[in-house]
Amino acid sequence: MNDVLKGYEAAATPDLIDRYEAISPLQLYEPVLDLLPDAPSRVADIGAGTGRDAAWMASKGHVVVAVEPVRAFRRAGLALHGSTAIEWVDDSLPGLGKLSRHGRFDCVLLSAVWHHLDHARRPEAIQALAGLTAPGGLLVMSLRHGPATPDRRVFDAAPDETIGAARERGFSLVRRREAGSVQAANRSGGVRWTWLAFAMS
Repeated sequence: MNDVLKGYEAAATPDLIDRYEAISPLQLYEPVLDLLPDAPSRVADIGAGTGRDAAWMASKGHVVVAVEPVRAFRRAGLALHGSTAIEWVDDSLPGLGKLSRHGRFDCVLLSAVWHHLDHARRPEAIQALAGLTAPGGLLVMSLRHGPATPDRRVFDAAPDETIGAARERGFSLVRRREAGSVQAANRSGGVRWTWLAFAMS
């Protein structure tokens, strides 16, 4: 995971930040959009990047903790999205020890993150996510399939395996949907996604 974070730190150029910011959260979360909370809620955005999604959720009245271990992205997020409804935390999977001090959340977002964890770290990660999701709360995650960027290694993320691990930690599956990439370059390169949404019992 440290190598992945170093890769992102090196790649966090203004061009990459602009490309991240250009993605529409409405388009990105379309497979699970109807499941996201309407009433003001506590939201954790894990792997928040530049804060694009955190700012979108904050604009809907939610209080958001944006979790991002890459300093360049945190700095960009604070500059671009300085909402008082967003608190930035320097933390990362699998343990999320700092985030755990913030209690439980009604909605936990994990977009384009899971594939960076190797198989040995995923049990600890799903346990941490279970501890962060309030009873009746929602965990939304996307699993990447397809080639990786050379400097940011990815690991196979089998949906059935992920669903099974989540169920063992008290989650129940409420949505599974396949989707193409919203980024043209990734789409042309054969990248696709499986979106999963779980409710915590």
